[in-house]
Amino acid sequence: MVNSETLKATKLNLLDFKTVQIRTFWITAISFFLCFFAWFGIVPFMPDVVKDLGLSPEQKWNSIILAVSGTVFARLLIGKLCDKYGPRLCYTWLLMLGAIPVILCGLVQTPLQFLICRLFIGFIGAAFVITQVHTSLMFDSNIVGTANATSAGWGNLGGGANRLGMPIIAAIVVGFGVEDANAWRYSMIVAGVICFLMGVVYYFFTQDTPKGNFKDLKAKGEMVTAKKEEVGFLTVLKDYRTWILFFVYAACFGIELTVYGTMDDYLQNTFQLKRITAGNIVLSFALMNIFARTLGGYFGDKFGKLKGLKGRVLFLAFILVIQGFVLITFSTITSISVGFVFLILFSLSVQMAEGATFSVVPFINKKAIGSVSGIVGAGGNVGAFLAAFLLKSKSATAEKAAILANEGLGAEAISTAQSAAASSAVSSGYFIIGIMVVLVGFLALTIRFSKEENKIDESINESTVDVDKLTPIKVQA
Repeated sequence: MVNSETLKATKLNLLDFKTVQIRTFWITAISFFLCFFAWFGIVPFMPDVVKDLGLSPEQKWNSIILAVSGTVFARLLIGKLCDKYGPRLCYTWLLMLGAIPVILCGLVQTPLQFLICRLFIGFIGAAFVITQVHTSLMFDSNIVGTANATSAGWGNLGGGANRLGMPIIAAIVVGFGVEDANAWRYSMIVAGVICFLMGVVYYFFTQDTPKGNFKDLKAKGEMVTAKKEEVGFLTVLKDYRTWILFFVYAACFGIELTVYGTMDDYLQNTFQLKRITAGNIVLSFALMNIFARTLGGYFGDKFGKLKGLKGRVLFLAFILVIQGFVLITFSTITSISVGFVFLILFSLSVQMAEGATFSVVPFINKKAIGSVSGIVGAGGNVGAFLAAFLLKSKSATAEKAAILANEGLGAEAISTAQSAAASSAVSSGYFIIGIMVVLVGFLALTIRFSKEENKIDESINESTVDVDKLTPIKVQA
């Protein structure tokens, strides 16, 4: 089914490849997957990188912070560009240009070069914003939350799949005669080339909206002028709801990124797990994106159908508060079996909160979806930066104190004390972060919608036609 006025899909029929809406859904989800895959592609190789380039612990932490910092600026910019030039061209250029620092990462020779590449690789994290904009333009309000959550969730899988995929690529290149020590370099180059090629696919096989590309629609007078675009962007900046959602996304996606990046060490230090075991647990955490984020968007749509736009906000606030309390509880647990249960609950709630966030975003300003998505998306990386900085500060201070207190007792005693100190510091950091998430959940309740905005949402299902009876729309290159 499609809306007869906008031609947006009102159902998420994933096997209907002949329609531009579903074709775009798959291509944008795969593109986001590849961007996430390349963005965190170096993570499985960090021990090799530290050894090869001689990174200090400080430089290692800085590389994590830089990787999420660069994305903040890119997401803020890309949203406005999407509103002006359309998601098709923005994604094409992002994939092609973003491939460059990924490839260069495999060629670095010094710690400084590596840190610079990590900063610019973070720019491809802006792919998330384009993904949300493009699915918002292709799917109607009754299903947009589910479509946004599913495309983003499956794209986020790239952050977990690289833990399996990158070592496989490394094994393949080693099979062709490359030395083990250089396998991580060739793997990054391969990931970059794949991103570049996907940019070509995006250009030729998608279009901006079901009606056509932005350029053609503007030529026909069916889209706003540049002056109105600027006014729309300023309106978004002045809308308090945009900034509340900025904090909301910082409290869910930002925390997921930070927890995902620190959980390996925390599980080893707290529960004395082996590295491979801890890594597999964190991998399962990332793989829950297959369904968890979709659930958030799905329930956002369902609550929206029951109680209007207010229902979407109520569900978002509820799942955020649950996420915060689960993280608080997890931070106090010393049993691995109980901890594993709460880690699953945290994974489920944080990813559902992400999906629920973008079941609300498309309704803030329908004429500037890109700008809203960009600002909210940037909030996720600001949250990741602040959370990582908090954990880095607490952990570094505690570890230094442990080393000084046990100086002269031997390497094993120092290592044990250092691990215990790191565990305690990160645990208290998780506790603080959990409290902040709960507070943001209550803050979300202040989001309000006008009567006119609610009327638009309520009238979605009044004008639909059978998509199978429509002539397939040709992609305009």
